[in-house]
Amino acid sequence: MNKILLVDDDRELTSLLKELLEMEGFNVIVAHDGEQALDLLDDSIDLLLLDVMMPKKNGIDTLKALRQTHQTPVIMLTARGSELDRVLGLELGADDYLPKPFNDRELVARIRAILRRSHWSEQQQNNDNGSPTLEVDALVLNPAVRKPASTGKRWS
Repeated sequence: MNKILLVDDDRELTSLLKELLEMEGFNVIVAHDGEQALDLLDDSIDLLLLDVMMPKKNGIDTLKALRQTHQTPVIMLTARGSELDRVLGLELGADDYLPKPFNDRELVARIRAILRRSHWSEQQQNNDNGSPTLEVDALVLNPAVRKPASTGKRWS
């Protein structure tokens, strides 16, 4: 189950989004400002949903601090939807930018798309030569090597 850190000072919105995302199968942790988000952030978080306008530490400053130590995917959710705001958020390291109000289904689809790409990237980095592999029972197929290998397991 993917873990999402939802960061927004609007408690009504976070309550609704938490319920929606949990119904979609996500584990959701909520923070109401950037400082709290950075305190909760660890390697178990798969994605952040981050508002821009918040007390204590705004979303832009939170994103800057986050990018110094983590590559966790971030979707900015904000009422500030001007072209300049979107470009700034993306250039500072956000993976996507969704202006409020947004469609629930679109948000869930964007989350799933980013998580797919994120997991694919992790698999690529964990693979010795960077090419995708397919493991079936005791057989490993790697198209880059062009040679089958064994996992060492017994055939079932």
